[in-house]
Amino acid sequence: MKRDNAVAPKMVELFDPEPERWGFRGDPHVWRALRDHLSKTDVPASVAEAVSLLRVAFSELVGVDLVTNAESSVYREQFAHGGMSSGMVCLDTWRDRLLPLLAERAKVLLEP
Repeated sequence: MKRDNAVAPKMVELFDPEPERWGFRGDPHVWRALRDHLSKTDVPASVAEAVSLLRVAFSELVGVDLVTNAESSVYREQFAHGGMSSGMVCLDTWRDRLLPLLAERAKVLLEP
């Protein structure tokens, strides 16, 4: 996943493959919504900028700022697709595992 100077990588590349574990049933739907939302967006020049872009997109889609909101989870109807925790988004999982995973993938893409 190295950066090719001829073609800027797109943020969508960070989302494949999907994680094997999630926090709640809403998390994979948020993952896919983020992927779709950022699919045509170039990966920024730095990992910090990529993380900032991911946080802003997450906030737009879920309505929660992962940095300033201390809640561990939220319910969002748009991510409810059946099951006991349907529609629940585990903010702790996004802070602790999923956002760091996407940041690591951005780092790999940006390394020379």
